[in-house]
Amino acid sequence: MSRATLIGFTAILLWSTLALLTAGSGAVPPFQLAALTFLVGGLAGLVFVARSPMGFSALKQSPLAWLHGVGGLCGYHFAYFSALRLAPPAEASLIAYLWPLLIVLLSATLPGERLRAAHIIGALMGFAGTVVLVTGRSGGLSYDPVYLPGYLAALIAAVIWAVYSVASRRFAEVPTEAVAGFCLATAVLSALAHLAFETTHWPSGIVEWSSVLLLGLGPVGLAFFVWDIGMKRGDMRLLGTASYAAPVLSTLLLVAFGFAEPTTTLALACGLIVGGAAIATLAGRRG
Repeated sequence: MSRATLIGFTAILLWSTLALLTAGSGAVPPFQLAALTFLVGGLAGLVFVARSPMGFSALKQSPLAWLHGVGGLCGYHFAYFSALRLAPPAEASLIAYLWPLLIVLLSATLPGERLRAAHIIGALMGFAGTVVLVTGRSGGLSYDPVYLPGYLAALIAAVIWAVYSVASRRFAEVPTEAVAGFCLATAVLSALAHLAFETTHWPSGIVEWSSVLLLGLGPVGLAFFVWDIGMKRGDMRLLGTASYAAPVLSTLLLVAFGFAEPTTTLALACGLIVGGAAIATLAGRRG
């Protein structure tokens, strides 16, 4: 397994803390929280930009590279948050979590990449595990045509993140340091969306502000930098399949901190997702 793939796995671990830290951030509205955390992540990234060999020239990228970076980060979050506003969270989250499967499928469009049946089977097992996890947590899923705009927004979110991730390979010449600029631009756009759609509610107390800071440094900061490395130079099919571990790890953290209870559905979801990742790993070794 390559070093870049291992670095990419770090993003999945960081994203598994998203639910826990979001719960700790209190009642901050989604777009406001995105603005605050992307600001923290972008500013922290500038520290690494300043210390890198390229310096701030890393931010001088083509308009197409900026469209790819900001469109992926901001587009996904705008579509996902819109889905949560327009549809029940369980159904919206499940549809949005089609993006790992889409990454596996879209990887076949890249030069030199070969998609094996085992990759697809592994990704489908991961998605099945996510279905088990979400349905067990919500008590079941339902479909109501009135929520169709929300379902579509969730599907758009999945497509945006999958396309952004896979297309990163075609922007391999863009240094990872440029992600700092993409995060800051996303913070500005998120702030505008907050002013347009939400009522401001600031975090209160050391726990909520610390959660916001940790979100910005971790799952909404460093995660995007290491994901960029994994997508550009690592095994994106394996990373896509392994991404289904994030919701399970997230639930395990919620259980560990007393925000959720352990269940048999959680154990079944773990088995499906770990099994799917193992199958994809073996396919990668054979390749």
